[in-house]
Amino acid sequence: MQRHERLDATAIAAVAVLCALWGGQQVAVKLAVADGFPPLLQCALRSAGGAALCALWMAARGGLRRKPSAAELLSGNIIAVLFAAEFVAVYLGLTRTTASRSVLFFYTAPFFTALFATLFLPGEQLLASQAVGLAVAFAGLAAAFAEGLLRGGGSLSGDLLCALAAALWAATSVVIKAMPALRQVSPATLLLYQLGGSAPLLLAGAALLGETAAAPHPGLLAWASVAYQTVIVAFASYLVWFRLLQTYPATRLSGFTFLTPVFGILAGGVVLHEPLSAGLVAGLVAISLGLRLLNRPAPA
Repeated sequence: MQRHERLDATAIAAVAVLCALWGGQQVAVKLAVADGFPPLLQCALRSAGGAALCALWMAARGGLRRKPSAAELLSGNIIAVLFAAEFVAVYLGLTRTTASRSVLFFYTAPFFTALFATLFLPGEQLLASQAVGLAVAFAGLAAAFAEGLLRGGGSLSGDLLCALAAALWAATSVVIKAMPALRQVSPATLLLYQLGGSAPLLLAGAALLGETAAAPHPGLLAWASVAYQTVIVAFASYLVWFRLLQTYPATRLSGFTFLTPVFGILAGGVVLHEPLSAGLVAGLVAISLGLRLLNRPAPA
């Protein structure tokens, strides 16, 4: 598989589409919760459904015939646990802090990715200009959420849980690239490990939190939202994301995830009629500049 040291136009377009899909997922989760579907149970069903789709995809392409090594199975279980823990942390954090603060802290993931990549991935150290780009992009993200932050309503424990979720997300991306047993497996195999392994853990978490104590009665909108999360996000978008991780530097890819909450705000304004702030415009400008610095090529 050909490796690239910087993001080309195709990669940038692909990541932008992924960010839009992930931003829309936030709205889908809210719609499903309002229509009677508990959030962590949504995650469990999304992982289970996505894993089933991934297995069917692999079976059609003959990808289930190979026998994985013990090292590969261990590595796959590690990323599954990280994925499940990430979503448990997000959910618990959201119960303790505001949505604006949770998104802000969750999208510190590029900083954790840069740190972990510098420590564990040779050849992915940040240039000074790229570090500045991350800082500028984060400042833009803070501007986009400034109004929510000024209103307060958060808590230290909730903020720390969301920051922990960001670290777990970054750790997953870096582990995929750092573990030799995962370097040559297909994106579909990586996705199957993550979704299939996390589904029972998330279901157990939902049970512990009492979400399965009474059978939910979701409506058509809730099921449509879960279907979007399962087919479009958990299956299709993650498959593309893992493919990108195998081809492009993790730090630069992760930097573009700053766009996801911006798309989430736009989707919230259009679908949920949430107010759009002036800070969003300033944030978009800063994020665009920061991402341009992040993708700046290294000097020859």
